[in-house]
Amino acid sequence: MGRLIKNHWGRLILLTAAAYQIVAAIEGFFWPKIFWDFMTRSLDAAVKPFPILQIINLVFGIGLFALEWPLGFLAGTSLHRSIEFRLAILPLTALSSILMYQTTNPAIYYLIGMVVYFVAYSEGEMICAKPWTLPQRGLSSMRV
Repeated sequence: MGRLIKNHWGRLILLTAAAYQIVAAIEGFFWPKIFWDFMTRSLDAAVKPFPILQIINLVFGIGLFALEWPLGFLAGTSLHRSIEFRLAILPLTALSSILMYQTTNPAIYYLIGMVVYFVAYSEGEMICAKPWTLPQRGLSSMRV
């Protein structure tokens, strides 16, 4: 048995959250609702009459799905291999998704994925240029 590669685990969590966020943002176009409307009605302008928050959630969901899958033009770039970039963008994505009623579950997944990526960053893990591969060992570590 090998060690758990936390950035792969975090990637799977964030792929799930991004897919959920995309579907929930599309649902929000038909049934707009702010999660915090039981406390205040002042945030209702973010979802109706113009769907600002739904568009923001849709863009963040598509962007994170494209980063985590990754798309062909993103694979191997320094942006794709950067755990720091993910740790910087995830709080914004979680914040936008916690505001809308339909996207509160992806916000929880984003917070869990953020913790997993932080642990991976703390342990010195790296994301390889080719997606879903393992870092190759050098010749010096293969001595008998």
